Amino acid sequence: MASVISSARFRAAFFIERMNSTADPIWHPALEARHAPLVETLERLLPCMEVPLHLPWIDAILDLKRRRGALIMAHSYQSPEIFHGVADVTGDSLALAQAAAECDSRLIVLCGVHFMAESAKILAPDKTVLIPDPEAGCSLASSITAEDVRALRARHPGLPVVSYVNTSAAVKAESDICCTSANAVQVVEAMAAEFGVDRVIFLPDRYLGAWVAQQTGIDLVLWQGQCEVHETFTAQQARHTREQFDAKIVAHPECPPEVLAEADFVGSTSAMGQWLEKTRPARVALITECSMADNLRNRFPQVEFIKPCNLCPHMKRITLPAIHACLRELKHEVHVPEAVAARARMALERMLAVGRHDKV
Repeated sequence: MASVISSARFRAAFFIERMNSTADPIWHPALEARHAPLVETLERLLPCMEVPLHLPWIDAILDLKRRRGALIMAHSYQSPEIFHGVADVTGDSLALAQAAAECDSRLIVLCGVHFMAESAKILAPDKTVLIPDPEAGCSLASSITAEDVRALRARHPGLPVVSYVNTSAAVKAESDICCTSANAVQVVEAMAAEFGVDRVIFLPDRYLGAWVAQQTGIDLVLWQGQCEVHETFTAQQARHTREQFDAKIVAHPECPPEVLAEADFVGSTSAMGQWLEKTRPARVALITECSMADNLRNRFPQVEFIKPCNLCPHMKRITLPAIHACLRELKHEVHVPEAVAARARMALERMLAVGRHDKV
């Protein structure tokens, strides 16, 4: 027995020594007891052999977060070990933007892609915003520039510009208002009424724009951008999933129109959860980023999730080690030039004033 205790003490001492250095945290026996409820959650959502690999990082991040007074925000497309393990605030782009504007913490770590971290900094200019990997980008955000928006305005004078939140700060600064998939329909309708027009410039997602046009009957001038995750889903995949698994199909409006035509429900990230809450299907396939289903499985254990899985390579750049390094070294701070931020802030604040309208 003495040798067992001695061995355990040695492992604990070694772990403490490692934690006090810049070396990677390592597993030790107390972690599973310390985080027992989280272990139970993660073992339902991840291959069980992964959980012991994540626990040291989670434990170290929680300690650093407490010491730094940091708030960790995680988008719904983050992996379960981040979403459930270390995040204080979770949700879609609109929820994270609202939280950034309202939170008391002076230090925000944004676990998502770069445009989300920019939005947090724009709405909370007096706070420090960090992103664990500054290379976590977005195919939609990179598809259009501020110069492109100015050219669109020149070709269509007098039309309001609605920019999806999946855009750079510079593009937001050239826009009249931003939107998310949760309120895009209401934002477009509001802009058409305010400007007294029957056409609106909508960018950059052509598939989301086509869906909004269908919902509103408003003629939209579309940019030819698309999400590299959602654009790859096909109608054949949706039909196969329904026929093979007798599953309900729930699709994000960033998917191609032929995919949306196969869906039982089309809605934003948050609306998907509301639809599941209301409908409680036996089986469902979420036609969106893969981790969305992983994280909702914890909320709806009675629902079987069929996963026609596409992972966002940018979201998956955010890892526990990257979060730990970001917090430890306070690195990858996000900066937005004030001249750009001031104009982008007006577009984002107008979006927040419209609020969430994705009820089902």
